[in-house]
Amino acid sequence: MTTLDTARLAEGLRVHTAGFAHAVTGGDPDARVPTCPEWRLRDLAGHVGHAHRWTAELVRLAASEPVAAPAADDPGPQDTWARWLTDGAQEVVDAVQEAPAGARVWSMTGPTPPVFWLRRMLGDTVIHHYDAAATTGVAFDVAGDLAADVISEGMGLLAEPSAVEFKPELAELRGRGETIVVRPDSGQGWVITRTPDGIRCDRGSGDGDVVVSGPVTELMLVFTRRVPPRDVAGDRALLDHWLAHTAF
Repeated sequence: MTTLDTARLAEGLRVHTAGFAHAVTGGDPDARVPTCPEWRLRDLAGHVGHAHRWTAELVRLAASEPVAAPAADDPGPQDTWARWLTDGAQEVVDAVQEAPAGARVWSMTGPTPPVFWLRRMLGDTVIHHYDAAATTGVAFDVAGDLAADVISEGMGLLAEPSAVEFKPELAELRGRGETIVVRPDSGQGWVITRTPDGIRCDRGSGDGDVVVSGPVTELMLVFTRRVPPRDVAGDRALLDHWLAHTAF
């Protein structure tokens, strides 16, 4: 579960969608995205805008199964992107905030409260904000509490028993108790344990078979495979194996 409330998640989604919009509207729409080389900038914009609208529809319908996705991630003319993107983020916020108490909606981990999707869209948007900024040379920054939650959310999804159905290579991460410790410069870290039954991710600190340290934003980018780790102590091969099998 997130330690952030709905209001903070909503604020973060608005801020990072606006930052993403600023980055993508300032570049060549046909530029390749270095961190997502199969996409052009227009593809990245389309992906984020349509993901927000797909999510809002899922929540509004309290859908028990996925709703249809758009046939293509076309974002339209570049001079309309900023408004289109921020409107889509607001649709997600409104849908989640207006959902009735006790509502449940489909997710890849099973029926879940709508706030699951607000958090999921925040994590996706923060990382794609970085992708857009890296493409167009715009500055990127993220608050420490949001960066930490992006890490927690991503690790939580990987640790879900059902995740292996969507990403079979996660089965390769089962182990015999090997541990990866993620140690930010401040605040609580994370301990990843590879067990015979699957991955376990806990908040905590201490020593491990390999320890990755650094500012929390850098660690967020390391564990989303956007930048290489700089400060690694212990079994580097264990970390490299993890990163190779958790790429999306």
